Amino acid sequence: MADPLQKLFGSAARLKLLRLFLFNPKDTYTVPDAAYRSRVPERTAHKLALFSTIGLIKRSPTRSGSGVRYSVNEHFEYVAVLQNLLINAPARAKDIYETIRSAGAIKLIVVAGVFVGDWEGRLDVLVVADRLKERVLRTKMRTFESEIGRELRYAMLAASDFGYRLNMNDKLVRDVMDYPHRIVFDRLNIGLK
Repeated sequence: MADPLQKLFGSAARLKLLRLFLFNPKDTYTVPDAAYRSRVPERTAHKLALFSTIGLIKRSPTRSGSGVRYSVNEHFEYVAVLQNLLINAPARAKDIYETIRSAGAIKLIVVAGVFVGDWEGRLDVLVVADRLKERVLRTKMRTFESEIGRELRYAMLAASDFGYRLNMNDKLVRDVMDYPHRIVFDRLNIGLK
């Protein structure tokens, strides 16, 4: 389903670029880097000048030879309002299964971090699967990240490994299960909802 905000902001590419800058306020990007991370054509990313003219992004001091770098202008009066409007991670949590299901026999998907409103959480997505194709999962997650506008911290475990770690009170699994999280797909019937 297309994001209704695409129509409001003119295009999917512009929306992806906005999210990239708004949800990574401490990072700086060159035009090619912004295009790569947002999964938009580089010629489209050159329209960052539009965001610059209204004061949303600013040129950042550059290291020698690295090219012009841009970052969000924290003093822009509508930064917080735009962040609140464009945050769609909690609503998009339900789409993760459909996005990654071709990566293997998915048994469990648990979301935490940005999907439950915790921007500083240690992990955003825990994927438990058998016959997992790591390369496919990485590619699908990168695509998902470009739509959300933020790099996701995720871990993938085999079902047997997850069961062992859960019973042994492993720190990674406990960091997800003991703090705010949502189970969006469960074939293991772990009963921790």
